[in-house]
Amino acid sequence: MSADSTHPPQSRLIDLSVFSVEPSEETKRFNAEFEAKLASMPAAHEVPPAVTRRARDEGKSIFPLAGPLEGSEWWDIPGYRGRAARVRVTMPEGDPKGVYLHVHGGGWTLGSPAHFDLYNQRLAKAAGVAVASVEYRLAPENPWPAGPDDVWAAVLWLLVSGKAHFGTDKFLIGGESAGAHLISIALQRAKKDGMADLFRGAVLMYGCYDLCKTPSLRDWGARKLVLSTPTVDWFSANFADPDLWSSPEISTLRANVSGMPPALFQVGTLDPLFDDTLLMAKRWVEAGNEAELRVYPGGIHTYDMFDIPIAHESHAVTANFVRSKL
Repeated sequence: MSADSTHPPQSRLIDLSVFSVEPSEETKRFNAEFEAKLASMPAAHEVPPAVTRRARDEGKSIFPLAGPLEGSEWWDIPGYRGRAARVRVTMPEGDPKGVYLHVHGGGWTLGSPAHFDLYNQRLAKAAGVAVASVEYRLAPENPWPAGPDDVWAAVLWLLVSGKAHFGTDKFLIGGESAGAHLISIALQRAKKDGMADLFRGAVLMYGCYDLCKTPSLRDWGARKLVLSTPTVDWFSANFADPDLWSSPEISTLRANVSGMPPALFQVGTLDPLFDDTLLMAKRWVEAGNEAELRVYPGGIHTYDMFDIPIAHESHAVTANFVRSKL
């Protein structure tokens, strides 16, 4: 599903027919097998974060092992307020046509840039861009504003020094889930400093933009399909005190989103965060920004991390969007 390109950004339309499209047989089969597998495993909120982190590092989590891989390496960068920091860089073949700053997901609690080497290497090859994936401090050990500050430090490094490091000033930013949320915070900070327009585009994959819960998340319940309502509540409490959740600085769906770069929003219909993406894309366009919205019938949260047709389609859409902004 995408906006109608024959209209200016302020009046773009949403193709509602996608909501009546049945998932493919491949998607249905994958979902059934995956949900059955998850039924015998504890949810993320039922075990200490260290246990899940170790499983991911060892390739024993619910997600396919996608890194670390040769071809990606760590670069040290200046951190926020003098703190040491680093990004994991993947270079394309030949000189980069642009730089894609990636922010990984994991409920602000889990994950590492190295877990995304496979996907970032594919994007680097398909779009001809360098990918720099941000390592940020994880909750609950490092709650608000630690993670957002680390992402902001990487944004400043790229916008100020990126051309010297990569030979280009064509910058994009993108990420998934909690990473998409952290990007939305960073873009608000960039707008405040008059720098949001230095990004040529943003790829926002199934983000969580209102910690107070949109209807699709509130109504989801305990069904365990990567995320559930209790799991997201746990992630959110790890990230920030519930008394702060309604702040537009944190729940960016409530913020003024005018002056933002062109964005590609992608989400599956079987994602508890479905409404977060639909509502943020709507607000993006209402504020006069350019936006494209892609909805994948039957797609679960993190659908793009698996070897299924809708994931392949989504990867191609991302690469095409990135190329179009260079």
